[in-house]
Amino acid sequence: MTVLPPATHPTQYWHSLDDGRIQCDVCPRECKLREGQRGLCYVRGREGAEIVLYSYGRSSGFCVDPIEKKPLNHFLPGSSVLSFGTAGCNLACKFCQNWDMSKSREMDTLADTAMPIRLAETAVELGCQSIAFTYNDPVIFLEYAVDVAKACRDRGIKSVAVSAGYIHEAPRREFFQYMDAANIDLKAFTESFYKKICGGELKNVLETLQYIVHETNVWLELTTLVIPGENDSDAELDAMTSWVVENLGPDVPMHFSAFHPDWKMQDTPATPPETLTRARKIAMQNGVHYAYTGNVHDRSGGSTFCPVCRELIIERDWYQLGFWGLNNHGCCHVCGTSIAGVFEATPGDWGSRRVPIKLLC
Repeated sequence: MTVLPPATHPTQYWHSLDDGRIQCDVCPRECKLREGQRGLCYVRGREGAEIVLYSYGRSSGFCVDPIEKKPLNHFLPGSSVLSFGTAGCNLACKFCQNWDMSKSREMDTLADTAMPIRLAETAVELGCQSIAFTYNDPVIFLEYAVDVAKACRDRGIKSVAVSAGYIHEAPRREFFQYMDAANIDLKAFTESFYKKICGGELKNVLETLQYIVHETNVWLELTTLVIPGENDSDAELDAMTSWVVENLGPDVPMHFSAFHPDWKMQDTPATPPETLTRARKIAMQNGVHYAYTGNVHDRSGGSTFCPVCRELIIERDWYQLGFWGLNNHGCCHVCGTSIAGVFEATPGDWGSRRVPIKLLC
């Protein structure tokens, strides 16, 4: 028997204004809505005297991925993760690589039904160790993501958030209470970039990063899509990576990924591989222990090395693991240095497969 999601789902992060509008309080955009209006994210809108969620229990598709694709290099390496998203986004990034889902204004995009318990059971059935809210930002479908994470926790499945971290304080506390790992897009390190390119603010994202590291047990990794002429200068990369070490610590992995022309930035050239290598070098010079290149074939840049003796710890060729140099205590096999992360005694064997699936509800 198919369990259909509700047409709308109640939410709690909003308040009424004196002028008759209702303000959504999930993110710093603070959309102020009259009857029938939707926020910029499009999946939260006003119905009567409240803000509701339109995408609860609905997805744009499901896929089993390697966890390294999120990317998470220090969280259950080699394991498989059940990945899904919905539609919409609360930022307006001109370079969006998933624009067909994140910018969608069509509920028909959400053709797949997936209520929380069924999703958790599916992860168990498929042998996935975790479930990832990805493809678009889970902040905007917070209630759905939290309910899925609760169902997963009951069944021993971890929850992973792939997000831009653009979220207000109260919902931030609730959301990350139920996450086990997160990859946050640190899109740049200037307010001008966030305002001009993303329609957001850097300040709030930095607050989210500090909250995750200092007030939760969530494993955190960062990703920066390096865009030629926009956020790839030595000065900006130096400032960003120095801030990470000083405010988050040297053990937060950083991923520098290659941009390819897309959405509203199709005239911007793709990122040269040497730019990513330069970014990685700057990060390591500033004390980042684990810096990676992404979206390019770079075995060295994708592999994990001991921050003390520099011996190879985890070899990666794209998403395929090779040499495994962690001992049973999660330490370097050569010098015994503890390697930061969430590891098991042996790596998973999912490999680089990406398997789309259809849920039978």
